[in-house]
Amino acid sequence: MSHQVTVMTRQGCSACVTAEQDVERICAELGVEWGVADVDSDPEWRAEYGDRVPVILVDGDEHGYWKVEEDRLRRVLRDS
Repeated sequence: MSHQVTVMTRQGCSACVTAEQDVERICAELGVEWGVADVDSDPEWRAEYGDRVPVILVDGDEHGYWKVEEDRLRRVLRDS
C-alpha cells in the first residue's frame, strides 16, 4: 500500500520548516509521496490544527504534531 504524508504548516513557523525537512528526507528514503498544506488557507483546518502546527497526517489521519517522531513515522510507512 502506498501512503500520502501531509505536513500541516503555517507561514513563519520555524518548527514547521524543520518538520518539512524531516518528512522530506524520510519520505524520499522510503519512496513515499508527501506534501504541505497551510492551515490558514482553510477555516476548518485552522480550527482543527491551528494550535498544534506542525501536524503530520498519514493518509489523512493525524499521526503527530509539534515535531516528527522519526522512528514512529518510519514504522507506520513501512508496516502498511
